[in-house]
Amino acid sequence: MSEVLVEVTGGTLRGGQSEGIVSLKGVPYAAPPVGPLRWAAPQPIEPWEGVRDALEYGPSCPQPAERPEGWDAETAESEDCLVLNVWTPGLDDGRRPVMVWIHGGGYTTGSGSWPLYNGAALARRGEVVVVTVNHRLGVLGYLHLAELGGPELATSGNAGMLDLVASLEWVRDNIESLGGDPANLTIFGESGGGAKVSTLHAMPSAHTLFHRAAVQSGPGLYVQTPEQANETARNLLEELGIEAGTACIDDLRALAVERLLEAQRGLAARPAAGGRPAGPMGGFGPVLDGAAVAAHPAEAFADGSADDVPMLIGRNNDEGTLLMAGDPVLTDPGGLDEADLEARLSTFGDRSEALLAGYRAAYPDATPLDLLIAIRSDAFMGLGTVRLAEKKLKGTTAPVYMYRFNWAAGPLRSGHGFEIAFVFDNVHEPVMHRSASRAELADRMSEAWIAFARDGDPSHAGLPEWPAYSFEDRSTMLFDREACGVETDPFEVVHSLWRS
Repeated sequence: MSEVLVEVTGGTLRGGQSEGIVSLKGVPYAAPPVGPLRWAAPQPIEPWEGVRDALEYGPSCPQPAERPEGWDAETAESEDCLVLNVWTPGLDDGRRPVMVWIHGGGYTTGSGSWPLYNGAALARRGEVVVVTVNHRLGVLGYLHLAELGGPELATSGNAGMLDLVASLEWVRDNIESLGGDPANLTIFGESGGGAKVSTLHAMPSAHTLFHRAAVQSGPGLYVQTPEQANETARNLLEELGIEAGTACIDDLRALAVERLLEAQRGLAARPAAGGRPAGPMGGFGPVLDGAAVAAHPAEAFADGSADDVPMLIGRNNDEGTLLMAGDPVLTDPGGLDEADLEARLSTFGDRSEALLAGYRAAYPDATPLDLLIAIRSDAFMGLGTVRLAEKKLKGTTAPVYMYRFNWAAGPLRSGHGFEIAFVFDNVHEPVMHRSASRAELADRMSEAWIAFARDGDPSHAGLPEWPAYSFEDRSTMLFDREACGVETDPFEVVHSLWRS
């Protein structure tokens, strides 16, 4: 690898160049959010003297040690985590499309540094500039302290989202000198990253910073209300043994981050607003504060707040297997009989009988396990994905493109997140085993995302014609092992059963 020097906001960076791609890693896009800046909106970069190395990934936001099975641990964690990574084919005036990836992991885990998100292959294939971003998560990124801290912390519950806005501002100001086009920027993300993409549409400060958007398996239609977020903040203070009052902010800022994460874990078992358990995210996520986030994303889409932004929206066929990871029936399908199926679906209450009858009619050859996965997948991701597309259609003149990822392997089938390696053209070691069928599908999918980033239409010569999604025919591209093709309304069962 050879070294290159690059001038950006803040000073000079030393990056690397390998196989025609320049990479810059751990690049600061805002001041470290530490000490008195903990929970504050991101502040401008502090300039540095001399040359700063950008050869290694920067730290990820501190996060719980307990992660979902199979998720990578972070190599380094620090509150000083407002960094991003860039892969570009050239430091010239090429004005290439820019693709900014927003990582998944809900609102409490993950980073832009995972091997799966390495942007070199995508940048090389499509002559695009790829950016991945780290930002504040969990208790550091989404603790709503407006009720306790006053105007200074009015947007604290959206600090993590404001970090993303700051990263897009950095891209706007610097990407042209890195070979990119600041007037042609696509944001894309999966799972929690997809929900963050949706939420950015409801943030006035982000409206001019991106021009296309892709939401992969994470529709993110609604955010927390202030009342819900206030309850989470009060519960956190109880976990920490801190009395609410004017002094509590200083007390909170004085705590070690490990103590905050311990309290965040404690919230996971507590009932959140509405009586349901807060779950692994502890109740943390974006807040409808009326300032940073002005509306629920669903409302912003429907009222045309992002009218001129084409969208690519989709999901994987078997998303529900994520909720069953480790369940023995995934490796022993015969272990689930009809009685077991009915018992497991009882969690849907009065709707369970009608849902099961409807899915049996729609999929007459399905096994009990097939039906369980289909129902859980549509409940988990299918209905929200369709609703996102419909909300967008109601308020836009820009096209919407829908896809479903059907490529399946192993007990998780076409599980949550399986499409990412194909989109990034990273179906090679050490990320995942490469095969001819994987490589062919990666060609088709990565080219589609590149085409969408280039001009807002994912169609390309390697795919059948891909019409825009509409209320009339709901055209959807199916990505599969053997072939790819467009189907009319493959989500019909979602419309007919989940809305009845």
